[in-house]
Amino acid sequence: MLFRHSEDRLPVLIFSSMAAVDVAAYLLVDSLWLLIPYFVLMIIPKGICSAWNHHHQHAPTFRSAPLNRLLEFIYGLHTGMPTNMWVLHHVLGHHVNYLDQSKDESGWTRKDGTQMGELEYTVHIALTAYPRALAVGKRYPRIRRDFLIFGGLAWATAGLLVWARPAQGLLLYVLPMITTIFYTSWVTYDHHAGLRATEHIAGSYNILNDWFNRLSGNLGFHTAHHWRPGVHWSRLPALHERIKDGIPAHCYTKTLFDAVLPNPPSDEQDHRDAPAAPMQSPDLEAH
Repeated sequence: MLFRHSEDRLPVLIFSSMAAVDVAAYLLVDSLWLLIPYFVLMIIPKGICSAWNHHHQHAPTFRSAPLNRLLEFIYGLHTGMPTNMWVLHHVLGHHVNYLDQSKDESGWTRKDGTQMGELEYTVHIALTAYPRALAVGKRYPRIRRDFLIFGGLAWATAGLLVWARPAQGLLLYVLPMITTIFYTSWVTYDHHAGLRATEHIAGSYNILNDWFNRLSGNLGFHTAHHWRPGVHWSRLPALHERIKDGIPAHCYTKTLFDAVLPNPPSDEQDHRDAPAAPMQSPDLEAH
């Protein structure tokens, strides 16, 4: 089998199809009146792609390294986060340091310890994403080397596409790569901001909305994700069930999805009154 987990087939098909549509639009569409609305329309889908890029760089999709690099190239042109970007910044950075705001690569506090607002956090994390990935890479030179090689290839490709067809290259590739970094930074604010925890079981907010978890690959089970970062996204609900009794009530939150696309009442599970319980230490095996 090419796939390590059969559940990855559909996401790969969806995002590969998105890439094919981008190529077709690049080659065939000349009208800015079509390209600009398409760019705006795709901001959210390409932001969703970032979640799946994140999953892939925690647990590679294919058994074949060349196929993984190809998928990362597609993800990189969608999101601006190429091969090993998430591995360095997120897997080997944020996951190790998120309980220590003086070190966290996605830290939500200022130097004086006060909490950033959403906009401040978004801009700060987006603008420092590449420098922080490179800083973590000093400890992992092989991973940083591949990040530089394949990241350079992704951005060089985007640059060539702009050179050949400027409007198409900017609206279909370069601007989406930039806006998705900011979009991704914005949505991660709600994962941890305000939780001053010393234990993994209390360090993340969880979102139980079915639609959110379908679109994000179960990122709403965020405590489970930090508990065992190497667990495949499809296994996170089961892991959440194992540890949910230890998750404090304040570590559950609602989002816009709950207002727009709420769970059916019969399906909704509310664990907010669950008592805290001592848990074993998580496995921080990363990649």
